[in-house]
Amino acid sequence: MRQQTRQQLAVCSWSGQPDSPQTLIQRLEGMGLRRIQLALNPVLLLPAWRGSIALLRAAGVEVVSGMFETGAEDYSTPASIRATGGVGPDASFEATLARVPQYIALLDELGLDKVSFHAGFIPHDPAASGRAMMCARLKTLATRFAAAGKCLLLETGQETAQTLCQLLRELGQPTLKVNFDPGNMLLYSMGDPIVSLELLLPHIAQVHIKDAIASGNPEQWGREMSAGSGQVDWPRFFAILARADYTGDLVIERECGNDPVGEIRRAVAYLDPLLTPEDMSPRE
Repeated sequence: MRQQTRQQLAVCSWSGQPDSPQTLIQRLEGMGLRRIQLALNPVLLLPAWRGSIALLRAAGVEVVSGMFETGAEDYSTPASIRATGGVGPDASFEATLARVPQYIALLDELGLDKVSFHAGFIPHDPAASGRAMMCARLKTLATRFAAAGKCLLLETGQETAQTLCQLLRELGQPTLKVNFDPGNMLLYSMGDPIVSLELLLPHIAQVHIKDAIASGNPEQWGREMSAGSGQVDWPRFFAILARADYTGDLVIERECGNDPVGEIRRAVAYLDPLLTPEDMSPRE
């Protein structure tokens, strides 16, 4: 059994709501964290983010993984993101595919082997319209990242854990893994986070720390909450990770609120008693 440690904590770069790498670095100082999962699209596409990798290095910020978006994702409602997100829309998939070499180059520059994204709503029924196409596109993306030595992580929430397990077995891609987000399971009303965690454990390469309250209706958003204020049973969550000897990153994600620095600081304060202060695992 391996207890989870404070050293595994990181934060999603977008949780600080930064408009530049300079703002990100400043907000990280206020959060008391120096490890991040980095959103790659701004680095590639926005002039304000040019030179960000050098700036992050100079500030002593460690990037633990990347994340990319697939296009004009509309999160207004579950129905709108179902129509616009992931690998389903033709135009955004072609644009994502064209950017894969750039994502890989960024990951290489950062020395990373993991990148996550939302694949879109995967139907549970193998005969459902569009499912075969989505599976083929996922396999294409996973294969291209794998050829460069990178793992592609599927963000949880837009389908049940059972459906995601079925998909991973079907595709049979060893470098296609899971970024487990318990808050998303609740926001999308896609199942109990603890049950889902246990089902997906063999595939999990990264964990997001996010909390929420489910609406109980997949057509209505749940409500995102500060860590410890929602329905995730965090002591049980960390106990399951400990029993599984999980050694990956615990990346805090907060996408709501007007006080991003304060929100992350409160999350760290809540998590601290649940984590050991340092890695106490035996050394060979």
